Amino acid sequence: MITHRARAALLAASLLLTGCGGGAAAIPDHRAAGPAATPAAPGPPTPGAAARTVPRQLPGLGPKTRAAVPAAARQVVVVTGRGPDSPLSEVVLYHRTGTGWQPGPAWPAHNALRGWTDHHLAGDLRSPVGVFGLSDAGGRLPDPGTRLPYDRSSGGFTAPGTGFEGEPLAGSFDYVIAIDYNRKPGTSPLDWTRPLGAGRGGGIWIHVDHGGPTHGCVSIAERHMRELLLALDPARHPVVVMGDRASLAR
Repeated sequence: MITHRARAALLAASLLLTGCGGGAAAIPDHRAAGPAATPAAPGPPTPGAAARTVPRQLPGLGPKTRAAVPAAARQVVVVTGRGPDSPLSEVVLYHRTGTGWQPGPAWPAHNALRGWTDHHLAGDLRSPVGVFGLSDAGGRLPDPGTRLPYDRSSGGFTAPGTGFEGEPLAGSFDYVIAIDYNRKPGTSPLDWTRPLGAGRGGGIWIHVDHGGPTHGCVSIAERHMRELLLALDPARHPVVVMGDRASLAR
């Protein structure tokens, strides 16, 4: 029988190889955007401004990508990478309104060290391109009040070791949102089920950023993680659309 402590240790080791365990490793090439202001959580547009500011289509997405967004989705997190091999990206949460898509603030983010891929494999240090559900959350810290199912496990969400430049990864998994890539939706982010097989990786999350590239996840500042957790609503069928700019434009 595997104890809870042993299971947490195995999970941490697995994540280091396949997904979020890389956390936010700093890299001296500081191409990352500077600190962003902390605007209010995104909400509905003000009367009279919608026609001027709300795009009818999600910006930056080409016909193939738009077609992959479920018709029921009323919240879309768009992660736009700077380039196919870049670890730098930007995150915007869009809410669908009666007139179009209301954007929230743009948050600087990191993705995998080597950029993006259409065919993610365990250990390739690339983030998967695609459209995926956002159905479950969790973290080492208490639930901040999200409407997503939230699994708090102080052991399971402990980020071990150091990042690519030797910095500690403590706190990377204080808050996480599971990206439904090669996982079973409706389960804890810690669930090990891999429908595509272990070789296709897994454990791809949105989690707390520590200033550099990840092993496969998307990372944003802790204050923005809290805002995102509070904004996402399962009743609005949230999804993430993620990839480099050129891939998303297809």
